[in-house]
Amino acid sequence: MNTYHNEKARMRKAGSTSLPKKLFVLTLGGGLVFWATTIATSLLPIAAEYRAAYSNWRIQTVWVDSLFAGLTIGCGVSYLLLRSLNKIPAKDPTLEAAKLGFIALAIATILIDVPQSFLLGPSDAMHYFLIGVIFNAARFLLLGIVVGNLHKRLYGSEHAHAVGIGLSGNALSKGNIE
Repeated sequence: MNTYHNEKARMRKAGSTSLPKKLFVLTLGGGLVFWATTIATSLLPIAAEYRAAYSNWRIQTVWVDSLFAGLTIGCGVSYLLLRSLNKIPAKDPTLEAAKLGFIALAIATILIDVPQSFLLGPSDAMHYFLIGVIFNAARFLLLGIVVGNLHKRLYGSEHAHAVGIGLSGNALSKGNIE
């Protein structure tokens, strides 16, 4: 057997954690921090002003639905993080997940905040748009940072091992450099 097949068999035998289990753990961590950040920011006086401008204060919307939204966004960020680290393993998981959180923030801003603020919003829409973006920036970026840190803490040894494997799957050593 060649080096490639030996290395692949060794990695399978090592018993790396499966993708669904990693995805579940990272999604849960990201969703919970998104939810906790939503609750914390909803208690601020400026959040009451923001909700009053759009008449959307209901405990279910702010505190309950944000858990499901956080789990959904956390799942997306976690899945993309796990897939990107499999393709290019030398990346820092925290930085990658924060970038993915920022991308999710941009998508949510375009799909939710822009229409809400400028199409249906009050006369001082820019003021409330900025408040919404700031609140969302805290939630999305903290979600990304927590997902990345969880990955680093829980699966760091697997990630560190994968760095020693070349893109073609061959082990890098003094005599076998790609």
